[in-house]
Amino acid sequence: MDQYEMIRTGCRVYGQNISAMARMTGHSRNTIKKAIRCEPWGYKERSHQPFPVLDKHLTVIDSWLAGDKGNPKKQRHTARRVYNRLVAEQGYKGGESTVRRYVRFAKLALGIDTPCAFIPCDPEAGHEGEVDWGTAMVLLAGEETRVKFFCMRSKYSGKHFVRFYFCERQQAFFDAHIHAFSFFGGIFPVLIYDNLTTAVHTVLRGRDRIEQEEFGKFKAYYSFIARFCNPDSGHEKGGVEGLVGFARRNYMVPVPEATNMEELNEKVLWQCVAYGKHKMAGRDLTVSELYEDEKRHLLAPPQAVFSNVKTSAGRADKYATVIVDKNRYSIPSRYAGFQVKALHYTGHIEIFIGAKKVATHERSYGNNKWILNPDHYLELIGQRPMAFNSARPIRQWRKSWPEALNTLLKRFCRAQGETNGIKDFIAVLLFYRVYTAGEIQAAVEVAINNNISSSDGVRHLLVYTSDTCAAIAPLASWPSLPPPDIAVYGQLGGVQ
Repeated sequence: MDQYEMIRTGCRVYGQNISAMARMTGHSRNTIKKAIRCEPWGYKERSHQPFPVLDKHLTVIDSWLAGDKGNPKKQRHTARRVYNRLVAEQGYKGGESTVRRYVRFAKLALGIDTPCAFIPCDPEAGHEGEVDWGTAMVLLAGEETRVKFFCMRSKYSGKHFVRFYFCERQQAFFDAHIHAFSFFGGIFPVLIYDNLTTAVHTVLRGRDRIEQEEFGKFKAYYSFIARFCNPDSGHEKGGVEGLVGFARRNYMVPVPEATNMEELNEKVLWQCVAYGKHKMAGRDLTVSELYEDEKRHLLAPPQAVFSNVKTSAGRADKYATVIVDKNRYSIPSRYAGFQVKALHYTGHIEIFIGAKKVATHERSYGNNKWILNPDHYLELIGQRPMAFNSARPIRQWRKSWPEALNTLLKRFCRAQGETNGIKDFIAVLLFYRVYTAGEIQAAVEVAINNNISSSDGVRHLLVYTSDTCAAIAPLASWPSLPPPDIAVYGQLGGVQ
């Protein structure tokens, strides 16, 4: 720039000619003329970029890229793949950067993988929410379990709700919405979804969808509008897409541990409540402050919660189990063969005979699993003691019961014989109906230490410890007496 100034000043002010300025600066006469005429100084972009080495391969490249239009997006030619094919199949000797430069403009001309621009938006308060699912690994009762987590996010405030489930079935989907509406304190008039099968039966052209019948009922009950994204267009609800990753990185690192799903959801709920002390880009208020303002714009929830309970009817089989959703759940063995009705909740199953509830089980979402309560079979096993060791309910239970019970069983069998010992041991197991597991374990350990070899002895210990631990309340109506005067007893010695 200094020489540019010197050339123009020398010619315009001091009257130097082109030749003199060329000798002074060392530039060519043409460069001096450009500076005097104010033509662009420095490098000038070519209007047309030739590809001397690649030129004979351009037709092949164009045919490859044109053929990609009908292929899935993830199975189309990249610039690297084009380069590798040219080297392997066409004997190309040029550089990869040349291929990349041509492929970029060729795709743009063919309308393939064109760059996507986004529109900055300013959402309306309390109008739209976004919904999505994610997958994570957790530790439940010390066991690695793969779970799903539901996410709902406000587009206006950025406040979000996360909840764990064992599956993405429709019943869990509805249950998650019910908890989310309770968390937000109202209902978003518009909720944005992917084309998930729990809500959409058929994807039609454009924005038209045939919705699942039950989802239509749920949507009508809570009076919100469902809006579905175009296929493969997750960016249309980019806020909740980002939330899935945020929740996984922040709420699930390190891997969360809990004894059951209720405890796990309680932990993540407190994290969602605490979220919101920061400001989003372009906002003057924090997430929590925006959320407080948003509450008054949400739809009020109905007085009664949507009934999210499914029912099924059947007959208990010869194993005293009822098939519910491809799994077997036990009932007391005396009801084998009875007609039953099952209520399917999200987290548990209740089984009824008539109006009487006979069993409650934690719900399993696998297939062909046997969910057995050992207590349902104890009387039956007591009648057939030789089946004790092979009985599936007992084998499942023995994996978790205290070692003291195994020691007590061996003592009973040595003292009474195997058959009578097992029968008497089953009487001890029946104590679980009345006493807690901790009380029974303590009584069994005392019985072992004192060489007790019958269930009557264990019963005595349970009754005795329960009685001594219970405080005896004084009679409320009994009159209180004054403290005795001990000095009076000294006068008794002189009485004849």
